[in-house]
Amino acid sequence: MSHRKRRSTEASPDLGFQIAPMIDVVFVVLVFFMSLTAAIKIEAELNTKLPGGIASATSVDLPDEQTIGIEANGQVLLNDAPFDTPGDAALPNLSNTLKRLKENADNAKTKLLITISSDAKAPYYRTIDVLNALAAASVDNVTFTVDDGF
Repeated sequence: MSHRKRRSTEASPDLGFQIAPMIDVVFVVLVFFMSLTAAIKIEAELNTKLPGGIASATSVDLPDEQTIGIEANGQVLLNDAPFDTPGDAALPNLSNTLKRLKENADNAKTKLLITISSDAKAPYYRTIDVLNALAAASVDNVTFTVDDGF
């Protein structure tokens, strides 16, 4: 009996870091991943057919789209870049740029589409000035939009 009491009263010795349980966990994880990889198919085994490779009878021509904006103060913007001054009715820079765009579209055998986006408070004569510049450049595909300002 005295022997039992001595053992219980003694402090238990420090066992340190036990590596055996860690090795067991590593082996369980290794077995899990090995069994999981057996179920994965290799990409070369998948039978997939990608679209394409069929020649079409007609070619699709993508138009060259440009936007001309007219602000409330009369400033004209081509693709958000200002052209000429708000008081210049002739719009020479815009006309020359439109001519180059038309020539490039004709050389590429595409259509040049122009969308005129006018501010609701822009003066009407400024839209006429832009239309005159488009006529000088021989651009005939024009659409209109109005910015409501909402």
